[in-house]
Parts: sequence; structure tokens; C-alpha cells
Amino acid sequence: MQLRVIDYGTLRGKNVLLRVDFNVQIENGKIVDTFRIEQSMPTINKLRDAGARVAICAHLGRPKGVATPELSLRPIADYMKIPFVDDCLKRDFMVGMRDGDVVLLENVRFYAGEEENDAGFAGALARGFDLFVNDAFAVAHRAAASTVGVAKILPSFAGDLVVAEVMNISRIMENPQRPLLAIVGGAKVSGKIGVLKTLCKLADTVIVGGAIGTTFCYACGKNVGNSLYEPEMVATAREIMQIAEAHNCKFLMPIDKGVGAKFDKSALRINKAIDEIVDSDIVIDDGPMTAERNVSEICNAKTIVWNGTFGMAEWGDVWGESSFRVARAIAEQTKSGHLISVIGGGETVACLDAIDVRGDMTYVSTGGGAFLEFIEKGTLPALEVLVV
Repeated sequence: MQLRVIDYGTLRGKNVLLRVDFNVQIENGKIVDTFRIEQSMPTINKLRDAGARVAICAHLGRPKGVATPELSLRPIADYMKIPFVDDCLKRDFMVGMRDGDVVLLENVRFYAGEEENDAGFAGALARGFDLFVNDAFAVAHRAAASTVGVAKILPSFAGDLVVAEVMNISRIMENPQRPLLAIVGGAKVSGKIGVLKTLCKLADTVIVGGAIGTTFCYACGKNVGNSLYEPEMVATAREIMQIAEAHNCKFLMPIDKGVGAKFDKSALRINKAIDEIVDSDIVIDDGPMTAERNVSEICNAKTIVWNGTFGMAEWGDVWGESSFRVARAIAEQTKSGHLISVIGGGETVACLDAIDVRGDMTYVSTGGGAFLEFIEKGTLPALEVLVV
């Protein structure tokens, strides 16, 4: 996929609308995780240094077209130390802007027209700007006014982050160093059907874990106790395994689980082989034998794509054991030069951060849903309007 890119040498004095993804967690007015902000800073700084007059637009949460104070972007403007414009459709700030100035516009989702990709709202958002730059890969799977609508009105370009995302994910899809190992965890098979089918056709080995792995175990006739799984996805799970078999893809499920008597951080952990699980058990993590097998597969791989944790990694070491072991193994193999690792998904990135290995990976995507959909389809709505 070849995207239109920015000629920074032509931007002095130009009014640039920059779409980024600043959908970050904010608690008591403070930003909890600045990862997505940090990832767009290179594009912002290059636009600033090129003498562009930049207005950043972004969203936070799901206000459903209603101005919601707790979902204001003002804390992000304060963090970045840039002026804040309290309505994304206001344009009076432009009068005083000088070359290299940057402002942040209020949450575009305060208008219903944003998520509806309303042409009128897109026109109002584009008003006064000379060009549009999209650096918001994490929402590129949404056809919104600020990602697709504006791009059809203004001369439009991909930001540096979007270019990097497409390049790094595409190399997994198009010409990976093999063996290629795909690791998919998380809660629901139903949310990852398409990407699992694609990966089973593309990868040499697919590992499923977490509650997704539990569903696959159930589909194979195993007792999974009183656990999170999707009984209605049995036929789909079996279809996915058949696709893997047809494409000579080794398909691996959990062989043991960490279970507790209650779904709680304080629950006593007991490790059980899949065949030992009883009706009263609640699966909370993959087990140590599964983690050991996964580490062995990681050590034999040349390329890895990973999305989704296997247990409650946010609860710490006891119930995040399997996720942390996999993260450390991938980090070690990547650091030693034996592995190309591409990681995506908010919970997965949080797992990396919990043990401070994010910087050891080859590439960490800002996308969750966009990351998965791009792997599945090779394109996204907000990228299609930027193709050369």
C-alpha cells in the first residue's frame, strides 16, 4: 500500500489540520498512559519545524455527540503545553497563529456528525485549512468525518506514524521472515474471527490463549468449568482449526490453566491440566506448561505478531504469569537479534509496560481494532482515501 506522504519543505505558513489518536486514559485530570501521544510527537514536531500552522483534532471516549466535560481534551493540551480551543469548529484562533504554532481542538466526538461521517460536519471541520494530515492509525478502521470525510475535501496525506504502522504490519503480511508465529489472546473469539482466519492461512504456527483459548478448548470437548468462554462460537472455532489444518498451520491451544475458586485478584491460584478442570473451577490464566510451550515456540520463530493477553495481567504477577513469560521471551529474542516482533492492542501494550519491555520490541502498534483489521483485510477506510 503506497500512501501520499508529506513534503515538509512546502508547509511554511500553511494551515494544517492534523488528525491524531489521543484516546488515552485520564484519571482525575491526569493522563495515565502517554504512549499514543508520544507516538504522534515526531509528526507534530516535524510540522512545527517546517513552519506549518497546526491544529490537532482528536477524540476521547464515546460522548455520543454530546459535549461531556469529563471527556474534554484540555488535560492533553495542558500536558503538551499548547493552546486549547474549546470547540473543534471554532476558527478565530487562526487569526493570531504564526508559523510553527500548534493548538489542540476540543473532542471531535462532541458532534454527532463525527461518527456519522456527516459531509456537513466534515466540511465545517475542514474550513480554513490548506491541507489535512492523518496520523491516527488507531482509528483508521472507522469511517468518520475527521478520518475519511475531511480527506475527501482537502489535499490529504499520511502522517509519519501512519506510514510506520502500515510498513511494519505489512511486512508481516507480505514477506515475513519464517517461521512466522501468531499469538492471539484476549476475551472473545467473536471479535477476532476474521484475523484468526487470515493468520491461519498466513502463519506457520498460531497460538490461541486466554479466554479465546478456553473457547477453543471447549470446542474440542474439554470441560472449562465456570469460566469466561463463548459456547455459541464452537462451530466457528472448529472452522478456524480446519482452515489452519488446510494451510499446514500448526494450531496450538492451552494445555493447562491457572484456576481459582472465584474470579478475583485475591483468589488462590491452582494450576491444572485441561483434562483436570472441574465444573466449579474458574479459569483466570493460562498455565505454566502452556507458557513453557509458548516460550519454546517463540525461540523457534523468526517473526512474531502478538495481540491479546492470556490472563488478568492487570492483576499482577499471580494472574499475569503466562502473559509476562511470553512478553519476556519475545523481548529477549528480539534484543538478541533472533526475532522480529510486532505487537498490537491496548492490553498487550499495558502488559509490556508492566514489566518494562515495550522498548525491546521491534514495533509496537498504537492500534487495537485497527491493528487486527489491517492484518485481516490489508486496508482500512481511512487509509484508502490516502492511497497514491
